[in-house]
Amino acid sequence: MAMGILDHFLQRGVRKGVLEVVRPDGSVKRFGTPTPGFPEVRIRFTDAKGERRILTDPRLGAAEAFMDGQLVIEQGDIMEMVELIRANAKWDKGGELHEHTPFKKLKGKVVTLVDGINKAASAKKNIAHHYDIGNDLYNLFLDIEHMQYSCAYWPEPGITLEQAQTAKLAHIAAKLALEPGQRVLDIGCGWGGMAIYLAKHAGVSVLGITLSEEQLALARERAEQAGVADKVTFELVDYRDLAARGAKFDRIVSVGMFEHVGQAQFSQFFKAVGNLLTDDGVMLLHTIGRMGGPGATDAFTRKYIFPGGYIPALSETVAASEKFRLIATDVENLRLHYALTLREWYKRCVANKEAIVNLMDERFYRMWIFYLAGATAAFESGGMCNYQIQYSRSRLALPLTRDYIAANETALLAG
Repeated sequence: MAMGILDHFLQRGVRKGVLEVVRPDGSVKRFGTPTPGFPEVRIRFTDAKGERRILTDPRLGAAEAFMDGQLVIEQGDIMEMVELIRANAKWDKGGELHEHTPFKKLKGKVVTLVDGINKAASAKKNIAHHYDIGNDLYNLFLDIEHMQYSCAYWPEPGITLEQAQTAKLAHIAAKLALEPGQRVLDIGCGWGGMAIYLAKHAGVSVLGITLSEEQLALARERAEQAGVADKVTFELVDYRDLAARGAKFDRIVSVGMFEHVGQAQFSQFFKAVGNLLTDDGVMLLHTIGRMGGPGATDAFTRKYIFPGGYIPALSETVAASEKFRLIATDVENLRLHYALTLREWYKRCVANKEAIVNLMDERFYRMWIFYLAGATAAFESGGMCNYQIQYSRSRLALPLTRDYIAANETALLAG
């Protein structure tokens, strides 16, 4: 029964490229047609339970079958397998357009509402789930200089991950329109790369805040090593608590943190940001986003990667910020930049498989590369992108045209 249902799904889902499926009894089924640009992959199920798991929940079931060795890749790799499935059902495929059914919309809303009630008490626990698993793991695949665990910026092909992450920092710093002596807040500062870069290159003082104790310790250490400990401080504090203190900043930057806020807390986030900014302040929000309307986080990501996380649509992000008179002064969609970044992380994880297995275990390694492969496919063929939204509280806070961004960026990269 399960075999027949899965065969039907694969016949419809794999038309370009080739997927060969080997069953536990040795029988082989072939789906699709060789097509330039589409992978050819061969997988083997070691027992029937693997197929049944996929039918229950395709993404979570495939992930757990792969993690537990019930689904083995014999030709190609997990990146190519996920790419093959996703590329056959591109989000931007063209053709006739339809709305989601009312049931699908309701299901997504319920899941998101329950999962997104991300109060301060649970926010720290959710962050620890992903970021407090050890700095040694991230050292194995992130860029060496800045340790940026977020989308890099690729102004030209063929550059290194390190160059692309430096370019990202310059791109964001340029949009902040910084002046020496300004006070900057970095919400979700990670290992301090952004804060250290701004202090070194823009002559500003920076407070970086995080909910990860592992990140906090290393960020402080890295600031000392970079010689900017007098300009950069880091604190383990929730943005909501910081806003309650009445602190004010000339500039705020937040990169890769808004995805952890949770839909139910969007208004609280922007209320806090509005109160933290000075009257002529500017903020740059860099976040993964949905190119369609609001959706729901899939079961695999909720369970294994980002509990409490939610990828926002541009519409709901701007709607939440508008309530607090934050002016969206500039919006940029980085459509494929994260896919390029994720492929580099994936390569480095595969190259460091033995070290990752020794640090964690084999099942974790499989889970991690499945996560990176799935994320890559979401940005290449699914509905994911990255948004950079610049906000100000005053219409007079920034120059009349965008020319200053390119000029600032050029100067930062030259320096």
